Amino acid sequence: MFLDVKISRKSEYAIRALVTMVRQPRSWSIQELSAHEGIPVKFLEQILLALRHAGLLSAKRGVGGGYSLRARPADVTVGRVIRIMDGPIAPVPCAAEHPTESCTCPDVRTCPLRQVMVTVREQICAVLDGRTLDELAAATDRDILAFDI
Repeated sequence: MFLDVKISRKSEYAIRALVTMVRQPRSWSIQELSAHEGIPVKFLEQILLALRHAGLLSAKRGVGGGYSLRARPADVTVGRVIRIMDGPIAPVPCAAEHPTESCTCPDVRTCPLRQVMVTVREQICAVLDGRTLDELAAATDRDILAFDI
């Protein structure tokens, strides 16, 4: 048995789409990006809209239009993208940096599970916030396996 800590499909698709846009900087139609990455069009529309509202993408209508990267790839971390798509990163709700749910234990200051999960969150965030889109886009399979964790 293992702790099931995974990112959502929405975050996965967002990161894949953004890495493609970094590797091939141009204006992408939703249909092109969908076909290139194998992401359902309707789902990708929602993802790209959220990324645009967060300031990572710009959109242009009409012929030659589409979505393009607005932010500098070196300034966009994997953690930021996940937070845009899914909200706070935390293995349990009370371990979030700014918890929106109360801890269910009797004393939040002494809860051993919360304390260890805060440490887990900090370490996960350190890794995710330490990787940028330009690093992911430049990485080969061998590089990805060598990332320090």
